[in-house]
Amino acid sequence: MNHCSTLKVLVVGGAGYIGSHVTKALAEAGYQPTVFDNLSTGLRKNLLPGTPFIHGDILISDQIAQGLKNMDAIIHLAALKAAGESMIFPEKYATHNLTGTINLLNAAVKEGITKFVFSSSAAVYGEPKYVPMDENHSTEPINFYGYTKLEIERLLNWYDQLKGLRSVCLRYFNAAGYDIDGQLNGLEQNPQNLFPIVMETIMGIREYVPVFGEDYDTPDGTGIRDYIHVSDLAKAHVKALNYLETEDKSQCINLGTASGLSVKEVLRVSKEHSKIDFEIRTKPRRPGDPPKVLADSRKALKLLKWSAQHSDVDTIVSTMLKAYQS
Repeated sequence: MNHCSTLKVLVVGGAGYIGSHVTKALAEAGYQPTVFDNLSTGLRKNLLPGTPFIHGDILISDQIAQGLKNMDAIIHLAALKAAGESMIFPEKYATHNLTGTINLLNAAVKEGITKFVFSSSAAVYGEPKYVPMDENHSTEPINFYGYTKLEIERLLNWYDQLKGLRSVCLRYFNAAGYDIDGQLNGLEQNPQNLFPIVMETIMGIREYVPVFGEDYDTPDGTGIRDYIHVSDLAKAHVKALNYLETEDKSQCINLGTASGLSVKEVLRVSKEHSKIDFEIRTKPRRPGDPPKVLADSRKALKLLKWSAQHSDVDTIVSTMLKAYQS
């Protein structure tokens, strides 16, 4: 679908894994994205030729002010995101995620920008009280990373009321897969998630895949998580921007599949596709790992006309293998 909008969009964190897919989807939909990134984890090679790029940091106010000149909207994906690390270095997460975002919000208000799409997280919910989790689920984060995302949502709520900054907070679960067209394949730096760990094991970078707990109350005993293909995620950011162009109301919206994949299922399909029988080692459960985390995404369907199209396990695995093998 081509979009008639010529909105100029600053994609903060646009050279990262998710950001680069969002930037590509924006350009394909007729928007004019500019990437703003400090390249701490983002990669220049993640940007398609001709994408305007600003090397800048959200902790440096002057750089943000420069970046936002003549922009109409912001998509904010720049954050530290390793939940485990956030419990050891909260000060680092507070500075990057909270202070950085406050700088961005203040600059947006000063520049008169009224459209803001925020990459939030299902980590705002904490332990599932029921699954699939909808947007009315209680928000009690169990790690500091999730806390920073929830605080930013609360800030956005106040900036909406007091400054007219309209936002869509996209709460998503686990991003996986690579560009459906195969154009983007800059690999994630220091990945912490199951899929990239499996890929690194297939490529011989790691010795084995650790499986944390095989005695959960699930059909095969391993944890079930809601994975979304990154191309689906990217499309949702574009649709969130479409929404803000026509609706004068802020929203928090889940993105997920509500079906979920178990760890064993991911391992089985990865072995089938790669034809490599890599080593798996069972470890004890990790504290705070619930058996099942699934998103109810009916609100996304209703408000954004979005649903996952590429998030089946075969598409995720095959696009990841292609990226890793390239």
